[in-house]
Amino acid sequence: MKIEILGTGCMKCQQLASNAEQAAKKLGIDYELCKVTDLREIVQRGVLATPALVVDGQVKISGKLATSDEIGAMFSE
Repeated sequence: MKIEILGTGCMKCQQLASNAEQAAKKLGIDYELCKVTDLREIVQRGVLATPALVVDGQVKISGKLATSDEIGAMFSE
């Protein structure tokens, strides 16, 4: 599973990355975590509010900090 965090690297972006990592580890999912900080690339993906969570190319959340439990539920979908 490819997990991407889109954002500038702010505290919320860092927390979202941490929560996503916790959720993946808790579920025993093999994952690759990438951080995308280039604003042009973020906008090209249609994301206008950060932080954003992208899983396997699909934007799951944008402009919101999700808990590890909420993210885990997204991974299970």
